[in-house]
Amino acid sequence: MIKRVFVSHQMPGARIHELAELCDLNVWMGPGLLPAETLREELSTCHGLLCMLTDRLDKSLIAGMAKLEFVSSMSVGFDHIDVQALSERGIPLGNTPGVLVETTADAAFSLLLAAARRISEADRFVREGHWRSENAWSPEFFTGKDVSGATLGIIGLGAIGQAVARRAAGFGMKVLAWSRREKNIAGVEQVGLDELLLRSDFVSVHTALTEATRNLLNADRIATMKPGAVLVNTARGGIVDELALSEALRSGALYAAGIDVFEQEPVPADNPLLTLPNVVLAPHIASATTLTRARMADLAVDNLIAALKGELMPNCVNPEVY
Repeated sequence: MIKRVFVSHQMPGARIHELAELCDLNVWMGPGLLPAETLREELSTCHGLLCMLTDRLDKSLIAGMAKLEFVSSMSVGFDHIDVQALSERGIPLGNTPGVLVETTADAAFSLLLAAARRISEADRFVREGHWRSENAWSPEFFTGKDVSGATLGIIGLGAIGQAVARRAAGFGMKVLAWSRREKNIAGVEQVGLDELLLRSDFVSVHTALTEATRNLLNADRIATMKPGAVLVNTARGGIVDELALSEALRSGALYAAGIDVFEQEPVPADNPLLTLPNVVLAPHIASATTLTRARMADLAVDNLIAALKGELMPNCVNPEVY
């Protein structure tokens, strides 16, 4: 029997063409993001799914998909999917780890530098004509915060956190790290989370979003951060209390922030971070280079090709189903 596979967005990369030769393939062509109801309709007749992090697969959706046999997500994180519900059905879930490590680390450090040196503020100042109209310049004109020689605290010392630490070494930064598992990394001092927040001039978040890390940086922890610190988050939005962060930025307790991920995406218009000049914002694009996204797509497709051939997925989140 030919399996039916649904892909929730047009894909880059080359492997999608091989996938099309192995199954009855249907790709959502847009416009825009796939509506939840359309995903439900498509899955009702599908054996396989290739989804994005914008597609939510909750327990009720999974329970209603009688034919579903395998799922692959073009993402490293899988907090948009009820993994337990898939595992209970014996459905393997694939993801795309490893390939976006360096790209995401580049993005995190870009946000760190942009927030420290007020690049977004300066860009708006020039584009809006204030430089010409005000003829502004003084010794304090758009002064920022030094990165070189400062202390960077990394929350989550996985592959991406370690890649950020390597970049920090190039700037002569002292690197502290907190991780749920002890790791011996050269040039990195591992400390408790509270100590990291107290000592760090810059804090970069790289832990996965789980029930244990949800709201990890809540109002109390943000209040303990070093005065004038900069917070960068390229992990997941639910790790940081956005309201508490916005209040700390507005009061001056924190100097700036660089945020690529939000608790609700796309970010709603009433999110308080949107009103603050000292926040550099990005629409969840830390892995967004042409090469990396193509590699991610190919890895996601490889998981499906393996499943179609009756083989183990090369990158499986829940291998116990086998």
